[in-house]
Amino acid sequence: MSKAKPLPATPSLTHPVAPDEARLDVATETFRMLSDPTRLHILWMLTEAEADVSALTEASGASRTAVSQHLAKLRFTGLVDTRREGRRIIYRIRDGHLARLVREGLNHADHVVTGEPSHE
Repeated sequence: MSKAKPLPATPSLTHPVAPDEARLDVATETFRMLSDPTRLHILWMLTEAEADVSALTEASGASRTAVSQHLAKLRFTGLVDTRREGRRIIYRIRDGHLARLVREGLNHADHVVTGEPSHE
């Protein structure tokens, strides 16, 4: 019987583990959720601050119905969390890894769009 590895007291930014099938499946599902421009925009906004559906709708330019449907998918897949504030539901991005992934994807896109040279 193998023992579970204890969790570190402070979470690390990197996890030097070779990807197994479970990790590849989770990463693939995460990238699938990031592949829609509206969902990516919503996640980017949530890297900046928590927000409710109305704020996300106004900032994204998408319809309230579309934003609500995307948020439901993001919540179902565990990429966003919610909390209640009176009658409003406030959304926030799940964790720092996802926030950095979203920001890095858009930083990469900025290099491609602007022609700025890449860097390490």
